[in-house]
Amino acid sequence: MSYADRLMRVQQTFVSLGPGAHRLSEIAKTAELDDSTTGRILAAGAFFVRVDRGLYQLGTAVADLGLHALTEDNLSGGEAARVLQGLRKSTSDGLVFLYMRAPFGIAGRQCLDFAVGDSDLQELGMAPRDVLTITRSLRTGASGRTILAYLPEEVQKKIADSPAPEEAGPGVIEDGVEFLHSLIDIRDQGYALGYQECMAGWNSIAAPIIWDGAIWGATLLLKPMDVMPEAPQHYIHATISAAARLSQIGGA
Repeated sequence: MSYADRLMRVQQTFVSLGPGAHRLSEIAKTAELDDSTTGRILAAGAFFVRVDRGLYQLGTAVADLGLHALTEDNLSGGEAARVLQGLRKSTSDGLVFLYMRAPFGIAGRQCLDFAVGDSDLQELGMAPRDVLTITRSLRTGASGRTILAYLPEEVQKKIADSPAPEEAGPGVIEDGVEFLHSLIDIRDQGYALGYQECMAGWNSIAAPIIWDGAIWGATLLLKPMDVMPEAPQHYIHATISAAARLSQIGGA
């Protein structure tokens, strides 16, 4: 079982156990992991807080809401996970993430699920806080711009006028006018490309997930820039197809 799978299993355990703090032993038993493995995940994750000796709870209410969303029929049952795994396989083991609009506010996104195989995100330079935690700005990243491209114009202008996050990669679009033009391109072509936009050394492709005519989230494919200096057309098509399938699942 990969690190990502173990991490997601521990997160899902908090949903099963309900709100509040829980003992490490109880979390490990419910997650079907040993105590030492569970302890390492709880200590390293950015979304768990130790509230007392041996007692842990989710770090934020937003993370809790996101996990509950995973238990809804339209996202559970394994179908969404199969879509993500299919995209990973069709793109030669790319890193695949499922983002949604953040539950609070209008200008953020939150990762609900991912398919990264045996990759250890921390070893790849992706701290859990950079991937799975609470609200992230729509000002940067292919997935952020994809979601923003389908939001009202006044929201787009407000975000474009804000500075890019300090942690953004060297490819972030700094100029507000250029940023707004990129949103038009996304609407026209149905996908976004990011070149070292969120993190140095990583390029990306994102496509929108739309339910009942409204933007819900985005599917994101990440590949090292030396492996994917330019986005191949079949990777773009695979990302769009995965997003379209997730749109069908969510809208069902």
